[in-house]
Amino acid sequence: MHRPLLILAVLILAANATRGQSPSTPDQTEQIKTLLERVQQLEKRLADVESRLPASATPVLSAVNAPAKPEAYEARASAVQAHEHDQAEPKVATQQLETHYPSLQIRGFGDVDFSATDQKGTNSGFNLGQLDLHLASALSQKISYFAEITFNAHPTDYTLEVERSIIRYDYNDYFKLSFGRYHTPIGYWNTAFHHGAWLETTIDRPFIVKVGGTFTPVHFVGLLAEGNIPSGGLGLSYNVGVGNGRGEVISRPGDAGDINNNRAWVAKLYARPPKLYGLELGASFYQDKITLVTPTTQDFREWIASAYLVWTKGAPEFLAEFDNVHHRSILTNQVANNDAFYVQFAYRLPWLERSLKPYYRFEYAHMPLSEQVFTHFDQGESIVGLRYDISSYAAFKSEYRYTKSQPGVLGLLAQPAINGLFFQTDFTF
Repeated sequence: MHRPLLILAVLILAANATRGQSPSTPDQTEQIKTLLERVQQLEKRLADVESRLPASATPVLSAVNAPAKPEAYEARASAVQAHEHDQAEPKVATQQLETHYPSLQIRGFGDVDFSATDQKGTNSGFNLGQLDLHLASALSQKISYFAEITFNAHPTDYTLEVERSIIRYDYNDYFKLSFGRYHTPIGYWNTAFHHGAWLETTIDRPFIVKVGGTFTPVHFVGLLAEGNIPSGGLGLSYNVGVGNGRGEVISRPGDAGDINNNRAWVAKLYARPPKLYGLELGASFYQDKITLVTPTTQDFREWIASAYLVWTKGAPEFLAEFDNVHHRSILTNQVANNDAFYVQFAYRLPWLERSLKPYYRFEYAHMPLSEQVFTHFDQGESIVGLRYDISSYAAFKSEYRYTKSQPGVLGLLAQPAINGLFFQTDFTF
């Protein structure tokens, strides 16, 4: 629309320049040539400007094509202003497209629980559960930080716990190195579900990975190397870590230093075959030196061997994990083997948009009479429950539990079985 007017104006100028003069002279020829070159330059410049303008901003506003709504006009004006700003400040626009570091993202999990059992000395009622925050921040293309912080309700107060605090360097898919406090890569559950109850099918974790439990160390402070192993269709991966083992309280790690100046180490190898999506099987091994501070300090060597097989496609879901915790007294050389396992089945029903997921779990733990680190007892538990996903970010869960324990010498002081009903609503945000 502008180009014909421009060319016409240039031709008029050319005609005026030659009017009233003799036929073409060398000077006139040069002038015409110069004018034509200027026309070509102007056309090229105009075409370049039009190509950079957004399609919605190219037409000239008039009474016919003017936007009917003020907000539409403001949107178009903003687009034009943004384009003009980008043309005037190209370096600023380039910087805006770049990723900025650090880049913090926050996710959260929470739950509210209700429990009622026939165990003597316990009361039924509601519990606020756990508020769990995940903080992730990219520090560069290869360096990132992650933290998990929980707020836990107690009868008289709240406690804040730094569950994980990790800085990680991703060299490539085959080697990633992290430092800090992380969940010990023993077995499957401890590193698959962490602390957010919404991540788990069930209301609570199995005995062997119970938060605050002692059977296996839930947390580990040190360094961890992880990555994939070129293995074709096997889909192998590894974890190898070294750091502080159990603390003075064996349910906690050595956050402020190793209690006995002895490093613990852990190694895990697992497979996720790409052709069998949802299948994972693996084995792990953990070694540490435990120091029990009692009236007389005692040291024990601890070896933990674990194996698991899981299928997590949801219909069906299958989880099975076995742990053996071996303790040997350094003073007396007395040994004890503690065994525990769980098996869990779940199936997401095809009705109601696949929101219903019934499940069953059986678990068993055995601590022999020769055990000196753990309290001796045998325990078996059966759980039947139903998970109902009320949205993509919230769920209702209900469980019935039957627990049978046999503490004491040779199980002679066996406790009566405990029946319990448990309900939970959990969510992520």
